[in-house]
Amino acid sequence: MLVDPPIDKLVETVGNKYALVGLLGKRARTLMDKRHDYLEQEGVNPVSLAAKEVYEGKVEGVEED
Repeated sequence: MLVDPPIDKLVETVGNKYALVGLLGKRARTLMDKRHDYLEQEGVNPVSLAAKEVYEGKVEGVEED
């Protein structure tokens, strides 16, 4: 379960829970592809790292019309 950062704060950051799920999934897949070795060495869950990056403002979603 994702505890830090809190899910309600992530939803506020992104705008809605559906966009959050899409953004976290896409970023986690990118991390698995590009930084797989780092994730294994550090024992970090890619979804948790993606959530932390979104919360810190390092990753932003793109709104589509």
